Amino acid sequence: MTVLPRWQKSSYSEGGDGNTCVEIADLHTRIAIRDSKAPYRGTLTIPVGSFVALVQSLKRATV
Repeated sequence: MTVLPRWQKSSYSEGGDGNTCVEIADLHTRIAIRDSKAPYRGTLTIPVGSFVALVQSLKRATV
């Protein structure tokens, strides 16, 4: 049985037209990332640890 990913859009995408952001899906050992404006164009998957490090780095950069 194939389980489809459950995509989540960032809470920051609610401004403007609401579709100018990325979506992520938890694939257990990896995180899938796609463009919310064009989800059919493909996804990028990275290990969970790398995704966590990316988010932490982005948070530090905005402080």
